[in-house]
Amino acid sequence: MLDVTVIEDAEAAAVSLDPIRARLLAELAAGPASAAMLAGRVGLPRQKVNYHLKALERHGLVELAGERRKGNVTERLMRATASSYVISPLALAAVQPDPDRFRDQLSARWLLAVGARLVRDVGALITGAAKARKRLATYALDGEVTFASAADRAAFIEELTQGVGALIRKYHDGNAEGGRDHRIVVAVHPTLKPEAIAKPEAIAKPEAIAKPEAIAKPEAIVTPGVTVEATAAATPETALAVAPAPPDQD
Repeated sequence: MLDVTVIEDAEAAAVSLDPIRARLLAELAAGPASAAMLAGRVGLPRQKVNYHLKALERHGLVELAGERRKGNVTERLMRATASSYVISPLALAAVQPDPDRFRDQLSARWLLAVGARLVRDVGALITGAAKARKRLATYALDGEVTFASAADRAAFIEELTQGVGALIRKYHDGNAEGGRDHRIVVAVHPTLKPEAIAKPEAIAKPEAIAKPEAIAKPEAIVTPGVTVEATAAATPETALAVAPAPPDQD
């Protein structure tokens, strides 16, 4: 079972978002189970559970883990293909975010578009690497920092920009024969409080939606190197990710 996998197909995304099927995925991520076993857990007839399992299996979200005899019946034990799933913007290809449509480093929505592109690109890279049976070279850094003042935050952003920019200038070689383009994404945003993160069973509850006034406004602009994208906001969490550019962007 994979730790996380990406859903790129629109129909598969729709299947995974059905509340009952999402519950079944969660149960099967915890371990293999048959339709009869799941029926008792989710409070549905076995036939209905079987129907939903077939839909999930058809889209590669669950798979056969084994079979067992129970009386005169052979039960199929199913398991989730991953512990968790991420839906790629490719599932909504016609309306997926495009960071190149506008560039505003002070916009949280632009940061969201950049993050969506990161999910799309890395998901496509994972899919391609799996088909080619090759390893994918990526790197990610995730951390949190608490600033004593806005001045400290601004100084951090300036040093971060200068440091990453210097590394880019040092290692970038646009004329390298056989060189492979990589995208660097640097993001700074407020840390979300744990109680504000919706749990799986709390799907679509109004109280789980952040109020507009709770979203911090970005205050510091970053002017990074040519291939670095960054945004900044108060009391941030920082993240840095490096991945090869997808083939169609080379």
